[in-house]
Amino acid sequence: MGVFIPQRAVAAPGVSAAHAVLIEQSTGRVLFEKDAHEPQRIASITKIMTAIIAIESGELEEEATASHRAVYTEGSSIYLEEGEKMKLKDLVYGLMLRSGNDAAVAIAEKVGGSVEGFVHMMNEKAAWLGMTDTTFENPHGLDSENHRSSAYDMALLMRYAMDNEIFREITGSKSYKAETRMYAWGNKNKLLTQYYEYCTGGKTGYTKRAGRTLVSTAVKDGMSLIVVTINDPDDWRDHIRLFDWGFDKYQMTDLQQQGVEQFNVRGSNKELSGYFPDTLRYPLTEKEQQQVTSSVYLLDNAPSSKKQAEKIGKKVFQVNGTYLTEMSIFPNGFNQNNGQHGFWQLFRKMTGVF
Repeated sequence: MGVFIPQRAVAAPGVSAAHAVLIEQSTGRVLFEKDAHEPQRIASITKIMTAIIAIESGELEEEATASHRAVYTEGSSIYLEEGEKMKLKDLVYGLMLRSGNDAAVAIAEKVGGSVEGFVHMMNEKAAWLGMTDTTFENPHGLDSENHRSSAYDMALLMRYAMDNEIFREITGSKSYKAETRMYAWGNKNKLLTQYYEYCTGGKTGYTKRAGRTLVSTAVKDGMSLIVVTINDPDDWRDHIRLFDWGFDKYQMTDLQQQGVEQFNVRGSNKELSGYFPDTLRYPLTEKEQQQVTSSVYLLDNAPSSKKQAEKIGKKVFQVNGTYLTEMSIFPNGFNQNNGQHGFWQLFRKMTGVF
């Protein structure tokens, strides 16, 4: 298996953020970065992890009871009362739209059994996602001595979360009315509600020590982008500038079509029938589109059975001689194996290898 290597970006507009990254969602390609791997305080963008774990728990329709600890958590709040019961789903909306710290603790206690148990789940998930710059100490992002992440890690997390339909619905909601409330909550993400027509979601954050933090997503012309900024006094404008720049400079380009191809086996007159399980689309600049080359590498003793899922080789793509990405080649018939398409999607997401 090849190792996914994020590509360096071409020149981009300056940003006020101390730390920033712009990635394309489907491939994870880094289009712009600025000190993106430095662990920093991240404030309430922490809640993206809290939300996705709650969603994946399968308990959204169950009720959580607000504890004393939850109700008296400092900072932003959805104003839970001690002993109040609220569906986990509603708490996640309050977490993401209103940045409720009380909601974060109530979610943690419900899903993890305790805040400490939930934090363990957060760090296990971060490790599984490859968030090597990240340590979570709480579910809300209030300043803590070792509670840290990087712009790049938070982009990895948002990329994963945006694959979840429920998460997309929640983060993309401009308002939401919980069953136990008389009024609707408005989303604090002004990129979504006011400033940027292509915005599809995100999460705001702020503490005095962390500064302003922001994760946002946008879709235009078939391309999905994610921007993360940390310690950014001008985050709304920076996100808009980076989105506009990314949409202007890059286009999703078909590198490989899904389907069967014949390959010559090196050192013989034999041909091998291989299958690409998906169409590979990749964000490229206009110049890069003219510089793409590819090479096929077949494995020795490659499996030939149509029932086997092992790959038989890979196709490597380069731009001007520099590695860009690669796509695995499977035996012809791979797509007809039960469950293999789902396996392929997970394989691609977690490895960056296509």
